[in-house]
Amino acid sequence: MKLLVVDGNTRATNALHQSCGGQGTSVFYAGVLRHLAADASIDEVHPADAGVVIGLADYDGIVWTGSALNAWLDEPPVRRQVELMRAAFITDVPVFGSCWGLQVATVAAGGAVLPARNGRELGVARDITLNGTGRNHPMFAGKPDRFDAIAVHGDEIGGRPATMTVLADNGHSSVQAAEISRGGGFWGTQYHPEYDLHEIATVMLRYGDRLLEDGTFADAATRDRAVSDLRALAADPARQDLAASHGIGATVLDPVQRRREIANWLTAKVRPAISRRSRG
Repeated sequence: MKLLVVDGNTRATNALHQSCGGQGTSVFYAGVLRHLAADASIDEVHPADAGVVIGLADYDGIVWTGSALNAWLDEPPVRRQVELMRAAFITDVPVFGSCWGLQVATVAAGGAVLPARNGRELGVARDITLNGTGRNHPMFAGKPDRFDAIAVHGDEIGGRPATMTVLADNGHSSVQAAEISRGGGFWGTQYHPEYDLHEIATVMLRYGDRLLEDGTFADAATRDRAVSDLRALAADPARQDLAASHGIGATVLDPVQRRREIANWLTAKVRPAISRRSRG
């Protein structure tokens, strides 16, 4: 299995994230993919910093990470990624996108991304609910009809492209998961099925005082306590005191449940694509 991970962040953002105790965006995602598919050979590219010349059709699957960028801005790091997604859409390679990946795919398919009307959704996205189509979609095989998930986004899908089918929503955003019928098919989530609690705590630390300015946290002490608690819970998921105080259940704590969308994509989209190629 040959996979390509497209890092949505700039190298500067990745360096800052690492200085706060996390991993580079594509490095972390590649680690998750290797855990789910031991036979995977994985390459990483960084189009936010420079143009990418690569044979997309040579891969069995493409994964797009999250990013601190804004898809509604017309700037080179965004344009390069939209153009790369359009190039992916003219191949028969299946694509999966987390958060930013879904937003880039939306713009590339002719839709729009806007600042989230309900502000930033950070930490745990609550009560994500599958609609009728989502309940029968292979991305959610084995997933409950309603679940929580790790999330961080200040933007959301505004105008939906004609080729988009919405699969899930919640009280914060009307598109929490979707399929876009382009190329080899795109599956995406507005939340982060790849993240664990340590990584989202590191995001909180990296965002720093912005989370006080926008009202996400009342003060630095509250933010820092959340970071400490989430890291402690990541280290020891059996800490029921912390899980209860933050309202975090199995769909977030259990890595099998948390990553099910990615695992299902590998099973239902990537491996069949490999089989078709080998027969061809």
